[in-house]
Amino acid sequence: MVDLRPVGYVIGLIIVALGLAMVAPMLTDLALGNGNGQAFAEAALICVLAGGLTAIACQNRAGQGLSIRQAFLLTLGIWLAIPLFAALPFVIGAPDVSLLDAIFEAASGITTTGASVFVEIDSLPAGVALWRAMLNWLGGLGIAFIAMIFLPVMRVGGMQFFRAEGFDTFGKVLPRATDIARQLFVVYAGLTLACIASYVLAGMPGFEALLHGLATIATGGFSPRAASFQGYPPAVEYTAVLYMILGSLPYVRYVQMLRGSARPLWRDAQVRGYLGWLAAAVAAVALWRLASSDQPAEAVLRETLFNLVSVMSCTGFATGSFGGWGSFAMIVALWIGIIGACSGSSAAGLSVFRVQVILAALKAEVGRIHAPNRILRARYDRRSVDPGTVDAVVIFAGTYILTLGVMAVLIGQTGVDFESAIFASWTAMANIGYGYGPMLAPTGTFVDFPAAAKVLIIVTMIMGRLSLLSVFVVLLPRFWRD
Repeated sequence: MVDLRPVGYVIGLIIVALGLAMVAPMLTDLALGNGNGQAFAEAALICVLAGGLTAIACQNRAGQGLSIRQAFLLTLGIWLAIPLFAALPFVIGAPDVSLLDAIFEAASGITTTGASVFVEIDSLPAGVALWRAMLNWLGGLGIAFIAMIFLPVMRVGGMQFFRAEGFDTFGKVLPRATDIARQLFVVYAGLTLACIASYVLAGMPGFEALLHGLATIATGGFSPRAASFQGYPPAVEYTAVLYMILGSLPYVRYVQMLRGSARPLWRDAQVRGYLGWLAAAVAAVALWRLASSDQPAEAVLRETLFNLVSVMSCTGFATGSFGGWGSFAMIVALWIGIIGACSGSSAAGLSVFRVQVILAALKAEVGRIHAPNRILRARYDRRSVDPGTVDAVVIFAGTYILTLGVMAVLIGQTGVDFESAIFASWTAMANIGYGYGPMLAPTGTFVDFPAAAKVLIIVTMIMGRLSLLSVFVVLLPRFWRD
């Protein structure tokens, strides 16, 4: 039987930290006198008490190292517990929604999906808007924060905790997970500060720049405005494009840059593939739109660039009438959203790396059919990929596509129309945040979805954030056997 006490200890500490993080939106609302500060105070107290008591109850096993099974349980437990407690301010205070809707919003925030069930976002108290952005930011690289703060206490060495979340590092650039986490935090915080400052310089109001900066680097997509980026100056949109791309590149490459070597970033086959596929998608859709409309070329290019970068980076910001661009644009968006951005970033999706390995394996297989006597192996970045890696990637991709389809069917069985169900599964699985279909058209949110559909979307968001197999392995009976 798996000893759950080390897992409970860390989760308890994280819930305490979550409660302490609520102090920032609490002080914001208290300073503005909008009457919502008390809701955050009550929620923070509940988190500190519940988390503290859990940690105390489990602390007699705090010095024990985590096994692989406990690492998987800890990963899943964190992403199940945080939405539950992070939802409390939304229930106790504004916007005073149901517990299910509050958990949906919190899960969307912490998984950096960006899908929402809140209507009239512009009228939310400033503290609520800040809390939504903070959830995006904390979830964007949450695995690094966990490793940096808590894993030294648990004496977990090596990279198994990163593997438990599907965190590809492309080699151990640093010897220990905690060292990687510290430097990742420096990179993450530095990019966030640079993004906020750039938004201000581009003409965005200060508080909105703060909120959008937190969400942009996290590739989270929560905006304090119902119109998202619609209505901002073009300079703001171009700034967002830059930082959405920066937030969706492998963070380990930034760590290597800090250590004095920029070459790995420029020579990374995944980075080149990501930027190349993104450029091809933007060019194809922009040319399609120019040929089928009479809009100015610069506006078409800017809108296309912004929205497709937002989709492929799994951010979810929007501008313009993206849903009305026609079937070709939607098909392109669907596919690049499934592919996603780079492994080792705060983005989700299949990841460019996995797709590149699949294409390399397909090329090798076609070559073997053409020349059966030749010994051909899949090659990635001029290196052979061992068959075990290829098998793992192919299994993951097959499971990903199958799960996406199954969840779409299940969502449809709750009474959601086919188009809305397909895009709901797509946006949740890839943590994109965009939503399309008749059921979303009236409000632009998921508020009108049945309760059962919302539960399925929450589950899908968490599975997508944890790379599926990390969830499925816990469901296997043999996982629990000694």
